[in-house]
Amino acid sequence: MDGTIRNNIRQGKKVKVVQKQDQRSGALTEGVVLKILTNSATHPHGIKVMLEGGLVGRVKEVLD
Repeated sequence: MDGTIRNNIRQGKKVKVVQKQDQRSGALTEGVVLKILTNSATHPHGIKVMLEGGLVGRVKEVLD
């Protein structure tokens, strides 16, 4: 599923995000959404979330 649409993302969903320091390489980190940080309905680079464990990144892929 698309990570640029806020309605696709819920707390507890497993996602792949790109962290700020990995934006150039595009390295993805997998985790479970703890909190949605972006307030707007869409964002062209992905909705910003906080994963369990405290990592913050923009969602590139929603896994389940």
